[in-house]
Amino acid sequence: MAPRKKLDLPAAPERLGLAAVGLEAEFALMVDDVQRRPEDLFGSPRDFIRGRLMHRQGTSYHLPTGGAVYFDTGVIEVATPVIEIEPGCAARAGRSLWEAIHFLRSQLDGWDRRNGHHTRLVGFSAHYNVSFELPAGEPHNGRTVEQLALLLSFVLPAPVMLLATNRRSTGVGVRPRKDRIEITVDFTPSAALMIATATLIVGIVREVMRWASYDVSELERHAIPVIRDFAPMPHTSRKGWLAALDCYRENPFTCAIDEPMWETRRHGHMSLRAIAEATTHNFERSIRAISDPFTFRLIRSVMEASTPSLLDLDDRPAEYEDVGRLCAWDELFPAAQLSRSRYERVLIRAISGQHLRLDGHTLRPIGMKGWSAVVFRGDDDNRRLVIPIDRLVDHLEDWEAVSG
Repeated sequence: MAPRKKLDLPAAPERLGLAAVGLEAEFALMVDDVQRRPEDLFGSPRDFIRGRLMHRQGTSYHLPTGGAVYFDTGVIEVATPVIEIEPGCAARAGRSLWEAIHFLRSQLDGWDRRNGHHTRLVGFSAHYNVSFELPAGEPHNGRTVEQLALLLSFVLPAPVMLLATNRRSTGVGVRPRKDRIEITVDFTPSAALMIATATLIVGIVREVMRWASYDVSELERHAIPVIRDFAPMPHTSRKGWLAALDCYRENPFTCAIDEPMWETRRHGHMSLRAIAEATTHNFERSIRAISDPFTFRLIRSVMEASTPSLLDLDDRPAEYEDVGRLCAWDELFPAAQLSRSRYERVLIRAISGQHLRLDGHTLRPIGMKGWSAVVFRGDDDNRRLVIPIDRLVDHLEDWEAVSG
């Protein structure tokens, strides 16, 4: 028998090798129509989720769907795995998020039956995360993720409002997070609109990231309409910026979105929808490049008023009040179109505990290091190994070929 090769593993990187997107959603927990803090009621997600779960950190656990669940200052939060940016990536991320939501809902249903209660998940917020890196080979020129966040707080609010907010919303936020940009907004109780929001955000963020400068003067050069006297305020949580209702002379979430009531700096008076449509048009090529066909048509349809925005409705829809029951994943995408990304497949395989044969060694996944690496235990010397998911992508087919 040939001797086994010594595993030669580089240190786990802090950054992923490929640009990626990830979604998060937060929910208030209602128990018999009374809001409860999940950490007070359960202590840990393990208290209501049955079956094997891989621990992440603190009260955070990986789900069989590839994502994670945890408690965060009074809400239940679910997150998708990282999904590499390519055509259809937002639909894959949306599918992953709703898989996690339905898994969570099914586990709470079981807890309800065992304990004689009725729980509801009330949509609270959604976070859209997009990798940040400067274009390869280009000089820094003072461009930082913090500057990019400020610039995007002028670009993103109007189109995101049209796709993701409702009459009771209060703002659209942009937060710099070291190696990513995080957009914060209300949870959207429509999988299709959530995917449309993610698609638009990824397309715009990745294009603005390529601009030669992140100075706000670039807005005029790129013909982005900006409401006169608008200036974002510091974000209410963590560093970043917030286009809050107080930043406008009137509440953009309750105004007539087709009335040309907003005086812009260079484009005259425009309606909120016209500002959103003009901004979207400026980034049409980059949005189309990462979109699936259905979602691209939906974005254009909302901007052109052919499909209603949630801001067209009189009030916030009732679907927010019981996520997983009143609103659910709708099968809008063919299965072949939503084939799982490589990162997603690696993480699902790791979370399932499936052993991996690598260089003659059998390795058992025992945890994750962030979203960028898998922690293994070796079969021969019980050694702990941390392997970047970018390297594991190269062994994915062999890993998936191994039976349980």
